[in-house]
Amino acid sequence: MTTYFDKHGPLHVSGTQLVDANGTPVQLRGVSTLGLAWYPEFVNEAGFRTLRDDWGANAVRLAMYTQEEGGYMTGGDKAGLEALIEKGVGICRDLGMYVIVDWHILSDGNPEIHADAAEDFFRRMSAKFAAEPHVLYEICNEPNGAGVTWPVVKGYAQRIIPVIRANAPKAVVLCGTPNWSQDVDLAAADPLDIENVMYSLHFYAATHKDGLRDKAEAAMAAGAPIFIDEFSICDASGDGILDYDSAAAWRALIQKHGLSYIAWSLSNRDESAALIRADSAKTSDWGDSDLTETGTWFRNVLREDK
Repeated sequence: MTTYFDKHGPLHVSGTQLVDANGTPVQLRGVSTLGLAWYPEFVNEAGFRTLRDDWGANAVRLAMYTQEEGGYMTGGDKAGLEALIEKGVGICRDLGMYVIVDWHILSDGNPEIHADAAEDFFRRMSAKFAAEPHVLYEICNEPNGAGVTWPVVKGYAQRIIPVIRANAPKAVVLCGTPNWSQDVDLAAADPLDIENVMYSLHFYAATHKDGLRDKAEAAMAAGAPIFIDEFSICDASGDGILDYDSAAAWRALIQKHGLSYIAWSLSNRDESAALIRADSAKTSDWGDSDLTETGTWFRNVLREDK
């Protein structure tokens, strides 16, 4: 079969749009793992193939927590986590899917806390994947907390992106924004002077509504390229009620601008954002009875959009 990567190959950013070598707009659509240390079993060829062939996904995000339990910086198995990333990158290459290597800052908040480790990590990962044009790099998942302003995040990005560029000069880099990757308007007002960078926008539909959609519209109007590399249709905790009306409004914005989008999360954790039911042990070939309400909704969206 002709895969999405076969059709589009290496990607770059043109204006606010992700495009291929011919300038054709590209929309990456896929799922994010939950913490790699917690649900490593979901990184498998059959599962990713199911996402591609049955759901219509063309991308996977590999979320490696930095500070949570089992995190890269908090006693996690660094070699094991890196091996799992390498496995995921290889599976996506073989399936003709794109893949995002995610340095998943959350409770650490300020990306500068572990900047030395991030620099070392991205130097080695970009060297390892230098000849892998299907790889995108996400340098800080959700900067957050007091004092974590856009200048702080921008300074971190100005340090880390050149490290990646030294090995992968044309790779697309995703940069988180303050306030849990919501303040894309701040990045738009003072953008990075670096090519092939997109700004992360995260939303949880039951919490984030018109106010954040307006921020996204304003940022794009100002020329900022936006990538929705994490979202769900529940509340910001990853749990709670599903808001289908807000989800529909977000989907309309996504379709209007051709935005790439990655759903949270490929796991069977007992919470609303999980795509797989907690009572399902399957890590591939999911049927209707294996999916949560969120999983059913998102599979339908992917099938309609492919």
